[in-house]
Amino acid sequence: MKIVILGLSLTSSWGNGHATTFRGLIKELTKKNHHVTFLERDVPWYASSRDLPNPDFCDLHLYKSLEELKDRWHTTIKNADLVIVGSYVPQGVKVGEWVQNTTRGIAAFYDIDTPVTLAKLERKDYEYLKPELIPAYDLYLSFTGGPTLDLLEKKYNSPKAKALYCSFDPNLYHPVSCEKKWDLGYLGTYSTDRQPPLNNLMLKAATVLPEQRFVVAGAQYPDNLRWPKNTEHIHHLPPADHSCFYNSQRFTMNITRADMIRAGYSPSVRLFEAAACGTPVISDDWDGLTTLFKEEESILIARKTSDTTSFLQEIPDSQRRSIGENARKVVMENHTAAHRAAELEEYVRELTDIGINV
Repeated sequence: MKIVILGLSLTSSWGNGHATTFRGLIKELTKKNHHVTFLERDVPWYASSRDLPNPDFCDLHLYKSLEELKDRWHTTIKNADLVIVGSYVPQGVKVGEWVQNTTRGIAAFYDIDTPVTLAKLERKDYEYLKPELIPAYDLYLSFTGGPTLDLLEKKYNSPKAKALYCSFDPNLYHPVSCEKKWDLGYLGTYSTDRQPPLNNLMLKAATVLPEQRFVVAGAQYPDNLRWPKNTEHIHHLPPADHSCFYNSQRFTMNITRADMIRAGYSPSVRLFEAAACGTPVISDDWDGLTTLFKEEESILIARKTSDTTSFLQEIPDSQRRSIGENARKVVMENHTAAHRAAELEEYVRELTDIGINV
């Protein structure tokens, strides 16, 4: 297939989890002999922090305006077999309308932020998607599974809503031999709704366990935020350093945004990446988590500060390693980028079977 993806960013992972998701998916699609073109809006905050400016697994093109996008890429969009518009694409509503009116192939929306998107729609905040666009996308690919898929089809009239969870690249995320620098770590961009559970489940635990070592890596944390004395903050960690970061922790923390907790069935890319490294994950609790991982066998769930401190103090190394190994087995069998590429191909086949041409 000739595939065009208009996404938030492929070149920069600064402050977003979209880039690594797109990178893994596109690599696997290319391996399957699909030709992928990625179109990215050239914005200063990514231009100054590009960790993959020249990918060798797709055709990457930057554009500076909607007008330039339409002028330069009309024919490419028109002739593509599949065009995917991602969530949080600048001027996403206008981009989506143009794609739907231009392409002769399948028009799809890939929502890597589904619960956030739906919350914005409820507030009539149409930053990158509006309700009228959803029925005109042939396929709604959702970061979130479970009941949300029915909601998209029944309330918003999507003709086909399918889960396409985030994924990881096994070549980049795997166990490596690293010194254990930290007892517990967390990798994630600052957000106001994630900070309270991060405080409750991790930073309070750090104050209770002053002899243990903690680390938070991520951009956009306020300069006036006061970290516990035994907690290190890394302002930005490029993807090339993620694997060693996870492997340098005895345990790693997974914190989920409030909208995603309410929706459930919203595993983050960081959850899969950490598990792929064989590092045991301590996660907050949400519906659907235990359909992916078995509690205490392949994941630990913290509902309060004392849960975290108990895990750090009481779980012996043999059990800790076993939990990490079990989690790695789960994601290797179900959640690699190759799995997502195969799922996307199957969704496209289903559409061609009902008469949509590619």
